[in-house]
Formats: sequence, structure tokens, C-alpha cells
Amino acid sequence: MDNNKTYKPYKKKTTTAKAEYKPKRGNTDGSGFTVQGEGLKYKTKRGPLSKLMSEDEKATAGIHELSYDFACRITRLYQYLTEDAEYKEFVQSKQIYRSGTSVGANVRESKHAQSEADFLSKMSIAYKEADETDFWLNLLHDNGYINETQFASLSNDLTRILKLLTSIVKTMRQKVGKE
Repeated sequence: MDNNKTYKPYKKKTTTAKAEYKPKRGNTDGSGFTVQGEGLKYKTKRGPLSKLMSEDEKATAGIHELSYDFACRITRLYQYLTEDAEYKEFVQSKQIYRSGTSVGANVRESKHAQSEADFLSKMSIAYKEADETDFWLNLLHDNGYINETQFASLSNDLTRILKLLTSIVKTMRQKVGKE
């Protein structure tokens, strides 16, 4: 073997080509995503955010309205944690996003339940998801990702939802005869 060979160090290939993808549908003003080199760089143009419920509106709202409003707040929390916050957090924020929006989705699904037992099942799942959301909310707060004001506001809304879901599940269990 010849030990006098010189080896060239591996040099990563880079591309300088830039191509822009414009979707055929939706925004025609060039928003969407742009391909730059090997990765994707996203440009997002969001529409106006819907108005969240006031405390007075929450006091008289039903579970459907409260859970939807809460899902909107959780979506904004997820955006804050992953894009806007000083310390970007992706794992716990994804978990709270999934469980927090699942509450509203299961409550919404219960509107079209095929039976009282199906309704009870959907509301029970919504309760479990709300309880899981409480866990993630506390974890984010205790590890400094959200401040006391943010935590208190979300926690109050979640407590209101949990109380309503508890009442609904208990009533339905008695009605269906599972208790």
C-alpha cells in the first residue's frame, strides 16, 4: 500500500439556485413558500385574527363556544411558543396544541353523536384532553415558558371548561345508566 497518497477533505456541495413556488390556488400575490437552496423557507401571511371572547361573554357561553375560543387561544399560544418567544419551545408546545385543540374538536363532534352513549364518549374524551392540557399548561408555566399572567388567564378558561365537561359527563352517565 502506498502511504504517500494525499486525501482531499470532503467538501459539502452547495447550491445557489433559487426557485420560487407559487401555488395555483389561494394567494396569488406570491405568498406561500419559497425554495432557497436545499431547504424551505416559509413566508406566511396570516389573515386577521378573530376576536376572542370577553369575560362577560364567557360567563354566559356554552361548552361549544368556550371550547372553540380556548382552541383559538391555544393556537395563538403555540404560535407564540414556536415563533415569537425568546426561547423557542417545540415539544411541549406541540403537545399542548394537540390536546388543547382536541377539546374543541371532540365537543364539536359530540353535536352529531349517533346516540347518547356516543355523545357521552365524545364528551368524556374532551374531558380527558382538557385534563391533559392542564398538565402541559402547568409544565410550560413551571419551566418558565409562559408568565404568570398568561398562565392564570389560560388556566381560568380551562377550569371553566373542565367544570362544564364534568357536569355534562356526570349527567349523561346517570341518563345512560352508567353510574
